[in-house]
Amino acid sequence: MLGGVEQVGNANMQNGKLRALFFQMVKMTKRYDLIVFDWDGTVMDSTAVITHSIQAACRDLGLTVPSDAAARHVIGMGLGQALRHAVPDAPEAMYEPLVERYRHHFLAQDAGILLFDGARETIVELSEAGYWLAVATGKSRVGLDRALQSCGMAEYFHATRTADATFSKPHPAMLLEIMDELGLAPERVLMVGDTTHDLQMAINAGVDAVGMTYGAHPAEELRAVQPLALQDDFAGLRAWFREYA
Repeated sequence: MLGGVEQVGNANMQNGKLRALFFQMVKMTKRYDLIVFDWDGTVMDSTAVITHSIQAACRDLGLTVPSDAAARHVIGMGLGQALRHAVPDAPEAMYEPLVERYRHHFLAQDAGILLFDGARETIVELSEAGYWLAVATGKSRVGLDRALQSCGMAEYFHATRTADATFSKPHPAMLLEIMDELGLAPERVLMVGDTTHDLQMAINAGVDAVGMTYGAHPAEELRAVQPLALQDDFAGLRAWFREYA
């Protein structure tokens, strides 16, 4: 009996050594240590809700209602900056109530916003493969924390930055702060986002980037910024990760 227990113990120890060796080899061959995701329009399917909330807020206050394209273009910026770009002719005194009306319309639909197909599986797969993960978003801290909690994804991210706590995209501060927090060099970091703001932020921080074509900005605009790759969905992104990341 004692011999059998010893054999099982030796087998478990050997399996543990093999697993450790495997993950060490994976780490040695990885191109990146950290994958940073934008949130709205990249991980969460919120582009339409944000667009319509901006337009509804403008209608509430009798302001010029931006087109779908104009409203979508500002997604990814901090909320105040985004509204100033989307509604540039509003009186300065109207931006504070505009923010409040936007939040009213967005929060009325927030609970029903889902992750994109394959987003959860991709993030879990990356985490299990040993990558560090982070979020850099134009959302507020309260908004991101609420979203991470509601979808049960908070545990997978090692660092997060929001636009109300630092500079808005495309300023590189979010990425620079995340790299400083985790002790990583730019060449070990990859940004994934659906807007030119995300891709330009990556350029400004010296970080590689992949663009997602299903979100707020059209593929031709993303292509003009020359990311490493463009992907149409998370299935394509997962395949790209397995080959290149």
